[in-house]
Amino acid sequence: MGRVTSHRNSDSREPDQRPRRRRPQHRAETGSGPVPAAEDSAGDRSRGGHQALGPDAPGHTHSHSGPLNLSALEAKRVRLVLAAIVVPLVLVTLVGLVVLWPKHSTLVGSQPFTSQEASLETATITSLDVAQCQEASAALGGVSDGSLLKDAVCAKITSGAGAGLILPVHIPAESRPAAGVGDGLKVMYTPQALAGGTPYVFVDYTRDLPIAALAVVYLVLVVAVAGRKGALSVLGLLLATGVLVAFMIPALLGGASPMLVTLVGSSAMMLLAVYVAHGVSVRTTTALLGTVVGVGITVVLSLWGTGAANLTGAVDETAMTLASLVEGIDLQALLTCGMVVAGLGVLNDVTITQASAVWELHAANPALARRRLFIGGMRIGRDHIASTVYTLAFAYAGTALPLILSAALIDRAVMDTVLSGEIAEEIVRTLVSSIGLVLSIPATTAIAAALCRTTAVPEEA
Repeated sequence: MGRVTSHRNSDSREPDQRPRRRRPQHRAETGSGPVPAAEDSAGDRSRGGHQALGPDAPGHTHSHSGPLNLSALEAKRVRLVLAAIVVPLVLVTLVGLVVLWPKHSTLVGSQPFTSQEASLETATITSLDVAQCQEASAALGGVSDGSLLKDAVCAKITSGAGAGLILPVHIPAESRPAAGVGDGLKVMYTPQALAGGTPYVFVDYTRDLPIAALAVVYLVLVVAVAGRKGALSVLGLLLATGVLVAFMIPALLGGASPMLVTLVGSSAMMLLAVYVAHGVSVRTTTALLGTVVGVGITVVLSLWGTGAANLTGAVDETAMTLASLVEGIDLQALLTCGMVVAGLGVLNDVTITQASAVWELHAANPALARRRLFIGGMRIGRDHIASTVYTLAFAYAGTALPLILSAALIDRAVMDTVLSGEIAEEIVRTLVSSIGLVLSIPATTAIAAALCRTTAVPEEA
């Protein structure tokens, strides 16, 4: 009875005499990662009468598009702030598209692919031994020196006036190793080539079927693994590609300012890709702002890098051909624009993930201060930096591999080779994109943390 009475007396003390226990927020602030903060938040919410965060709760998920556990007031405030920033960006982009959109005929398609006498046809390889059809070309008449028969194959012509005939088709030595019986060819019929032994000359291989098969497999896998979001991502990619093809390329060939075209085009591509793929939400808008910061940094660095390193952009035959066909085109400015566009994809990827990480931390623990949100988000961001920096480097190294191998053949000092115009372009491109990528992570983290409003948690009795 004494113990029971003692217990009742203990419970009947005045509220101001009971020991108070403050919320253990210091654990969330001094922990080694964001997980302890989330776990503390879960426990505190369950003790305070709020819904606890379990594995399936919104605050615990790592999805890029799951619902955020924000109060209605905070969500409204954040949307207003983001709208005040994004709406002007959208308006400026639309105005830029209208002003820079090529209104006159551009140079797209202005250069003929064949001469007036020639025509493009299709063929299918029937034999790699030209001797099996060499006599067929003699039946066409004319005097032949056989110069085009050395690397020729036998192919059945499947279109044009010669459809159904099996004739020699000349294939250049560099394209000959890929030839196989049954392969489809795009060939050019030119009567002037008959003097070399055949009027049909190789143009390219037909690749419709394998590329279509890969595209179908890609789409099926993306939809199967990512579901509706995967399908929307592909749609966003197609729309962004449409901006590149319908706006940027014609505008650049039409003589518009390359940097203005790139800025407007990149903004349009980001808006379409981000909002179509991830939807209009607080986290995607935060990521978009981080991407804009990253693009701005990349633009400044690319302008400085190309100028300071005296990169001209005229280091290969393609660039020189372009300069000869398009009067007044600035290859250096084009090089700068290429650096910006090349980094858009990976830049958007890391900012989406980074914005999601910060908002998840805030949803898990609304009392976490902005400084602690930034620090916790940067712990995750460091992993993103470590995993994406070498991604860019390897991607550029892979595309420039033939150039690197060709440069390695030259008896020249290593540093002279590395600093040559061709290789220096790839190095500057990699460094500029990487710096923009690295700085976009703290920028996105800071933007997301600044938009989060710390919610005071009442002391518990």
